[in-house]
Amino acid sequence: MRKPLDPTTDGWLCGFAGMLIFSGSLPATRLAVQTLDPLFLTTLRATIAGALAIALLLAFREARPARRELLPLAIVALGVVVGFPLLTALALRHVNAAHATVFIGLLPLSTALFGVLRGGERPQPMFWVFSAAGSLAVVAFALRHGVDASPLGDALMLGSIVVCGLGYAEGARLSKRLGGWQVISWALVLSLPVMAPLAWWLRPASFATVSAASWWGLGYVSLFSMLIGFVFWYRGLALGGIAGVGQLQLLQPFFAFVLAAVLLHEQVPVAMIGVTAAVIGCVAGARRFGRSPAPVVAQRM
Repeated sequence: MRKPLDPTTDGWLCGFAGMLIFSGSLPATRLAVQTLDPLFLTTLRATIAGALAIALLLAFREARPARRELLPLAIVALGVVVGFPLLTALALRHVNAAHATVFIGLLPLSTALFGVLRGGERPQPMFWVFSAAGSLAVVAFALRHGVDASPLGDALMLGSIVVCGLGYAEGARLSKRLGGWQVISWALVLSLPVMAPLAWWLRPASFATVSAASWWGLGYVSLFSMLIGFVFWYRGLALGGIAGVGQLQLLQPFFAFVLAAVLLHEQVPVAMIGVTAAVIGCVAGARRFGRSPAPVVAQRM
């Protein structure tokens, strides 16, 4: 009989799967905003994912969250359902997907910080060395290659990283009680009464000018980026630790660069590959020192 995976290993594998799914988010968003308004895209993707979330919750007869869980769910919704998608969609009007993806290298540090503030985690001191080293490599690249390109686009990307880190940490904390897919599903449902009317109000006068590529991009960010990716990601953060597993996002630029080059025919400077290679080594170190002293609490899938 095959020996089951320990919770930490399971968490890192789930986190890796979630990271792979999220790596397609920025290239897909870049495709979508070519012929769709960023505000409409943000509201429509949340509306589509919210409708799917309702179907899932009804199919599995999930109990409603407790009243004390509504505020944390609202924070998750504001961070990952509204804030990150909207800010990145706006940013991608000013910078290309490959450039924006570099900023994802800051997301692990943001997630770790909120993991300490909201999740009560206490990584070992060496963890911060590896996490900061990876993040600083990304910042150095941005300062050299990004600020002159579009300060507004960079500012929007930095804002998206802050709100997303908060949403990740808050969702991981809730996942230990509610389950990974349940957290993102309830967050989507909570935002649906606002997002659905806005999507209807912001709809374009005609969809005739919307390209097929934009529809494909919308489909990906609605189904995978907004729902399926979080099933794996929140489970990974809850089982493997918010700070530690969150460092996997340092690898996301590498996969996103490849997708941006293949799907969008964007040029990927050698410096981008160099930055990615530098931060890969930081993930291993962060994994070793990222565990909190507190024991892992088993949670629902």
